[in-house]
Amino acid sequence: MDKTEQDKGTTRPNREGFALMITLSVLAVVIALTVVLLSYFKEVKKDADHTQALIQANLYYTDIVKQFEKFKEKKELFDQLYLFPVALSAAEGRFSMTLRCEPLAKGVNVNWLALEKDIKHKTHFEEAQNLFDFLVQEHNIEDAARLREMLLLEMGDKHKTIVKKQSRLRQKEGIISYQQFEKIISEYQLEVDDLNVDKIAWQKYFSFLTTADKIDAQHSTAELLSFLFDIDLESVRDWTSSEERTSLKDFVNNSGGAYDEKKVLLAEDTFLDLSHCEVNYGQGYRFAFDYIEGEAKHFEFYGNY
Repeated sequence: MDKTEQDKGTTRPNREGFALMITLSVLAVVIALTVVLLSYFKEVKKDADHTQALIQANLYYTDIVKQFEKFKEKKELFDQLYLFPVALSAAEGRFSMTLRCEPLAKGVNVNWLALEKDIKHKTHFEEAQNLFDFLVQEHNIEDAARLREMLLLEMGDKHKTIVKKQSRLRQKEGIISYQQFEKIISEYQLEVDDLNVDKIAWQKYFSFLTTADKIDAQHSTAELLSFLFDIDLESVRDWTSSEERTSLKDFVNNSGGAYDEKKVLLAEDTFLDLSHCEVNYGQGYRFAFDYIEGEAKHFEFYGNY
């Protein structure tokens, strides 16, 4: 056999193997690119869905606020929304949503702790301080004085906005949300290494806005009512869960409490117009806003996470 032909015969399999290796490499790259592109398209679709849901949220938010504005009897409307969520849906199934609201002033205003030197609000300060003392003692808080100091630093030294002021800057003083309050609690916990502070259900007792000088006690938690009127907690729970419950005043007086002693702190039949509302819609999407004195504020879109 000719040497040249022998060489050709021995090199052909190597070339075929090399070509096969190139083909497999290219195929691997194509597969990898396909996976990346599919992942990219999923992200694009997710972003598109998220954007569409945000647009829907803004439309729903605007429509809901307009409906609120049409109601002259705000107390009647919100008393119902506080009790039961409202489910809305289109007949053809194009959309569905659930609206629920709760009063922002159903607790003792935490900002009352800063009113120690305010003679006009002495009763407000004493109630807030007594409640604070009760909670820190009940849960064995290690450094209650430091926690109170940190809260007062956030509120400032002087009398803050308990009634509505003209200055928007003045209205923002103090603790205006639970998130702000929660941050202070976290800072205290890190500083003092006190795990007990996390065990306190602060939201069951306090409210977190500077404009409230009354408690919407008709919608307060059983825990707060038990503290305010010194009534057994189980008795209060039985009253709050009753479908045919008496008025708060009658319940307190018939249970051995002294309703009139707390009357200066209570909204009674006055509608405070301080509400927080949440809307669930679509594929698990959610947004929230506050409705304060006829104005919608603090819109937040939570997506579907």
